[in-house]
Amino acid sequence: MDAVLRGAEMAGANVERIDAAALDIKYCTGCTICHDTGECPKKDDYAPTFEKMIRADGIVLGSPNYINNVTAQMKVLLDRMSDVVHCQRFVGKYGCAVSTAGGAGASEVTTYLNNVLRILGADTIGEVSIDLVADSGAFFNAEERSFELGQDLATAIAETRRYPEQEKFHTEMADRMKALVASNKDRWRHEYDYWNAMTQN
Repeated sequence: MDAVLRGAEMAGANVERIDAAALDIKYCTGCTICHDTGECPKKDDYAPTFEKMIRADGIVLGSPNYINNVTAQMKVLLDRMSDVVHCQRFVGKYGCAVSTAGGAGASEVTTYLNNVLRILGADTIGEVSIDLVADSGAFFNAEERSFELGQDLATAIAETRRYPEQEKFHTEMADRMKALVASNKDRWRHEYDYWNAMTQN
């Protein structure tokens, strides 16, 4: 993660590292209040963290592999983004993913994290994953690749690079979410109003 951020910074980006494990983020309970109001009723670190993500042009998600998935802290953060999925709030953003595993499965984690970014609306530009048991020197090679990934992320943002192979997915996802929200418009007023405003713009 640090190597990605160094690469992005060297390419001209302003970067900030957020440690999910240092945050106080409570579990999502599926109350759906965010669908109706646009805000979660829980008072914790989620809202300010999300605001930083919304202001960012690019997002790097990173997690070690904990039993073939992301850490609990990362999962709690992502689980709070139901409204973000429904409203496709990351459209126009770019992202990438990194992961390490002591044994195996790091690539499964980066695949999952990049899929989350795409589901939220972002274009993904790549990933770096390493299984340390396979090669004791793998970390140093991965650092170099991560640095280059960060540079590419900053360049993609500067160029407003397009990824035609992802456009079909984004179009289909937006259509699905609009239909889902429209079918619940009496309960999910914030999301229905959001999509109406986006359509008019």
